[in-house]
Formats: sequence, C-alpha cells, structure tokens
Amino acid sequence: MSKHFLSFSAAVVTAATLLAAPAAHAQIKTPAASPQSTVTQRVGLTDITIVYSRPGAKGRSIFGSDNSLVPNGKRWRTGANATTSIKFSDDVMIEGKKVPAGEYGIYTVPRPTEWTVVLNKSLKQGADVEGFKEDQDVARFTVKPYKLPAKVETFTIAFTDLTPGTANVALEWESTGAKFKVTADVDSKVMAQIDEKVIKAASPAPADLAAAAVYYYDNNKDLKQAVTWMEKANAAEPTKYWNLNTEAKIRLKMKDYAGATKAAEASKKAALAATPPNGEYVKMNEDLMAQAKKGGK
Repeated sequence: MSKHFLSFSAAVVTAATLLAAPAAHAQIKTPAASPQSTVTQRVGLTDITIVYSRPGAKGRSIFGSDNSLVPNGKRWRTGANATTSIKFSDDVMIEGKKVPAGEYGIYTVPRPTEWTVVLNKSLKQGADVEGFKEDQDVARFTVKPYKLPAKVETFTIAFTDLTPGTANVALEWESTGAKFKVTADVDSKVMAQIDEKVIKAASPAPADLAAAAVYYYDNNKDLKQAVTWMEKANAAEPTKYWNLNTEAKIRLKMKDYAGATKAAEASKKAALAATPPNGEYVKMNEDLMAQAKKGGK
C-alpha cells in the first residue's frame, strides 16, 4: 500500500471527524420550565395576538403578600422569560384608553384589591421590569382582581366573553384572576364597506345586499332599508332559504306579520327542496310563522 494512499485515507478520516464534531457536541434539548404560548383572537375585524411564557405555581404562593412569588405592588412581566407581548392589527380601545395598532409589552402591578396594567413600547425588558421608561407607556389602567373557582396551576392568558366587537383578556394563575376589556372599531369599518359595495354601487352583488341587511338587522339600524336590500338579494337568488328566513325575521321585527309569514313560507319551501332538505330551517320558519300569527292577533 502506498504512502500516498495512507495519507489520503488519514485525511478523509480527519475530515469526517471534524464534520461530525458539531453534531456530537450539539446542546441537549429539554422541555422549558415555562413553555412559550401564542394565543390569537379576532375581535370584530381586528386580530389580537399575545405571546407569553407560562410558569407553574408548583406549590408556591403567587399573589397576596410581600413575600409571594409576585410581591404586592411590584411590577411583573406578566409571565416568565421574555417580555409578554400583545399585538393589535388595528386601533382599539382598552378600558376606555385608545391604543394604536402595534405590538406592546404587557406589564402588571398586582395588589390584593387592584391591579395596574401597563402597555409599554418596550419588548426587550425580560426580567428587567424596572428598567423600561415610563414615557414609552401607551396605556395604563386599573382592574379589579377576582378569586378563581378552581386552582389554575399554570399561568394562563385567554380571551373570554366575546361579542361581535369586544373581548376580555383574562390573566389567571393559582387562585387569582384579573381581566381587561378590548373594544374593536367594527361599525365604521362595516359601514364603509356597505357604503362602497351597496349604497354607491351601480349593481350590488346579492351576497353584499344580504350581508348589509343582516348587519342592519343585528345592529338595530334602518329596518326598512334592510328589508329592501334583502328583497333584492332574494329576488336574484330565490333558493337561498337562509336569506329568505332573514327577510322573515326582519319583517317580524318590523311587525309586518303578513310579510313575515310569506317570507317564512318561501324559506320553508326552499329548505325542503334543498339537497339534502334542511330540517333545522324548516323548524325555524315554522316557529317564526307561529310568532307572526300570535303577533297578528
């Protein structure tokens, strides 16, 4: 065997060893003590995303005294590890405070009878909760804590009490909870779309006419206008039993009992003719006709 071949073989072995070294010394991955979580919720037409880490109680006293894990009156990062963040795709109102679209850090100051919640532009404080500048605050407000009916072992942030334009952000850990209300601007955005796609449009699409009518009905706006739009939508698409049912509901709300009955009968007929027949809408229309009959007496 030649010396050149031996030298070449040694070089190959050395190179292979060097290439394998990084893999051999890669850091061992283990579960995080406070795993990261992301929660997202659409409120109205606005997307809200919260990113936070979730510590466990592990038998410790969390709130309530100066010696608790989160001492009374001390600023808290509202989670563990990196700064807890909240991001809004549009401007919102939080507990009466206007908050522009953007991403902010959530900091809290828990006390037994009152929590102060602060949204700050800083997203890099981590554990240095005293280091950020208060002139970077976007909103500051107070909320009342409440006792939880059952123990929450792992710190949890959740969206609760949803309506078409509002949601509460609930912070819960061990036996204590606190929440703040976020209100999204829904009406002006929807009305702008209705103005563009229905009111000012030369030939509005039936789907847009129906959507505008439903919005007016749900939000107690001009019912005469709502029923006019829905009539046009139903004339264009007479087999859509759900829209015929909406026309019946609008007319019932207007106390046009004869018109409500007629629309409900048409909706029932279309629901029965569907493939497969929709028994739920058949029942809904029968109930509506019974209400119209009772109201017409």
